[in-house]
Amino acid sequence: MSQEKNALQAKAKLQSSFMKKGITVAILSGMCYGMYSAFLYVGTSNGIWADWYSGAIVLPAAAVVYLLGSMGSAINDTISGIWCMIIAAIKGKLGDYFRTLGTKPGRIMILAALVGGPVASTAYVVAFKMAGSIIIPITALCPAIGAILGRILYKQPLNGRMILGIIICISSSILIGSQGLGADGGKNIILGCLIALIAAFGWGFEGCVAGHGTMLIDFEIGITIRQLTSGLSNLIILVPIFGLITGVGAGGAFGLVGDAIASKAIIFFVISGFFAVYAYSLWYKGNSMCGAALGMACNGMYSFWGPLFTWLVAGLYFEIPGLNLAARSWIGAVTMAIGIFIIAVNPIYLFKKKEA
Repeated sequence: MSQEKNALQAKAKLQSSFMKKGITVAILSGMCYGMYSAFLYVGTSNGIWADWYSGAIVLPAAAVVYLLGSMGSAINDTISGIWCMIIAAIKGKLGDYFRTLGTKPGRIMILAALVGGPVASTAYVVAFKMAGSIIIPITALCPAIGAILGRILYKQPLNGRMILGIIICISSSILIGSQGLGADGGKNIILGCLIALIAAFGWGFEGCVAGHGTMLIDFEIGITIRQLTSGLSNLIILVPIFGLITGVGAGGAFGLVGDAIASKAIIFFVISGFFAVYAYSLWYKGNSMCGAALGMACNGMYSFWGPLFTWLVAGLYFEIPGLNLAARSWIGAVTMAIGIFIIAVNPIYLFKKKEA
């Protein structure tokens, strides 16, 4: 009986250690997302990108919003996919990548990448144009959606305490994202908010499904599939479509891609693509280690890490104006940390005397 009790205690300790490592991995993914966002912002503020956005090189107004947005995402994710291939080759996993593509887990990862990449990202761009920054806290619903989907699809735990923690994290994201509410809202706010829900669902679905998928395949192989699928589908499908819609034309859109690659700003996309590798791979790995609810809650701190690192890198180092953090961002970060703590640990246990 004593041996059985010791075995159960050892198992519980191992599970606890594994979950704590998963929490650390998920938090690191949010930090990498912040660095990736910072260098992507710098990249789209330099070279020919600065000429496009400032109007020095005239483009149709719709192209500046939709086409350039999809181009930035396509170039970043494609470069990130190349980084993934290089890392996989160095580690001797390149053959595993090609073998995994034809398997069921591989096809699941492709589906998750298509939903979380082109679909969600495009919905975000369109919603932002229509409704302004009010859609940012709406997209922060993705952790809650991912947690609910994890419960429905994979029977992952979701008790009252975890739900409370998720609500706190979402509220913190709303507090951080509400800085510009009402300042730049578009005309079609209601429709924009509804489209923003598509982005939230897409990212929630991706985090849930891809996190489960990396329990079946190597997370580094999973992220290689994700980034190449997202980057190439954006580049081959979305960029020419937006080119046609905005009047630039498919050929003209690819011409702009060539100009962007030849620009001196491409070095910043190389850096942002590198951080994107770990922003998504650690997100997938963290979700697989501690479940979609906790993993996505920890990763959700990107709503703080993003503005912070963008301010440090783009604002302070590269002296791009207008990126100072408001006090509410710091308050939101603290409350989000509390929410993550509540999801991870039952506070009541801290007041109980430890058993020998």
